Amino acid sequence: MQVGTELWVFIIEVSGRIETASGTIPRSHAVSTIQHDPAGEPAVTLDVDRSDAHYRSWLKEAVRKVQADANRSADTHLLRFPLPEHWGIDLYLKDESTHPTGSLKHRLARSLFLYGLCNGWIRPDRPVIEASSGSTAVSEAYFAKLIGVPFIAVMPRTTSAEKCRLIEFHGGRCHFVDDPRTMYAEAAALAVDTGGHYMDQFTYAERATDWRGNNNIAESIYQQLRLERYPEPAWIVATAGTGGTSATIARYVHYMQHDTRICVADPDNSCFFQGWTENDPDATSDCGSRIEGIGRPRMEPSFVPGAIDRMMKVPDAASVAAVRALEQVIGRKAGGSTGTGLWSALKIVAEMVAAGRTGSVVTLICDPGDRYLDKYYSDAWLAEQGLDIRPYAAAIATLLATGTWVGA
Repeated sequence: MQVGTELWVFIIEVSGRIETASGTIPRSHAVSTIQHDPAGEPAVTLDVDRSDAHYRSWLKEAVRKVQADANRSADTHLLRFPLPEHWGIDLYLKDESTHPTGSLKHRLARSLFLYGLCNGWIRPDRPVIEASSGSTAVSEAYFAKLIGVPFIAVMPRTTSAEKCRLIEFHGGRCHFVDDPRTMYAEAAALAVDTGGHYMDQFTYAERATDWRGNNNIAESIYQQLRLERYPEPAWIVATAGTGGTSATIARYVHYMQHDTRICVADPDNSCFFQGWTENDPDATSDCGSRIEGIGRPRMEPSFVPGAIDRMMKVPDAASVAAVRALEQVIGRKAGGSTGTGLWSALKIVAEMVAAGRTGSVVTLICDPGDRYLDKYYSDAWLAEQGLDIRPYAAAIATLLATGTWVGA
């Protein structure tokens, strides 16, 4: 149809061929045929419409289900770790173990699923694949089941038996690797082989979460502290697996113009501390972390070094001593990553006492200890690993009794 000096041609893609107003031509030479029209007519607009009403209906329902899960969930508790009143310091633990899947990773998994769905990456009946040391996989298995897609977790063979049981309970499948450093490539290969989507938490954790607010963990902490005597904490201590949590908290703090400092505690056999202190994005570790859920053999894309203020390298024995001390003080078992963060938080508390400063410090309960009864709460496992927690347990006891930090 000729309108003035413009040529209007309607083109529809049909099974690898192109239909135009003048007939059907193969897709392979549609562009060359039209763009090099010997008559010298103006080039036409190629228009391929891949709208899929069935998929969009499924997508709307999947997003609704994931958002409804958040709407059903109350916020997690902010618990007080008892310290002597005259210190003028309050220590809090944000208890992320009370999420429906029992860990901090429930927030991350929800964000990753919404991100993948809204990007068009997660599709009906195609598996979601994740590389994980356990807790993220438990939470992602839950959301995969919620929206009705298969889930495969690629994990180190040393992952706790309880985490594996929980993944399978939520309908997921465990795919083990002997070397944790091969998880990424194995997960990507599985996605190609199955036609599924590799979620890749280590790349997308920091960008999938809305760090400006929207009930992220940082906003929640500040809301819960607003009636406390020190509503703006001096320090928030996080641990790093993907690095997404520390990035979210740090960005929120900067965005809201708070004076809070961010400390990241790193376990043995992890490269984050080395990479941060040496400003080396290529830092690596030769073996996997014994503290499940945190510590990585490479600098992950979601770890944002410039956003944080401080890092501590925490011995694994100190992490275990701290998590056992937590049970003695508040009667709750927690995972090893909680101990890593708590050790660093107690060290900061000791510094504040020594300097005569008052204020509050916040760290996290990342997941429950019943997932690790055969590890961090087993003396046999400690002996097998060559870990002696006694000096670190003594240091915590001395701090709580005298306000003095001794030793490690």
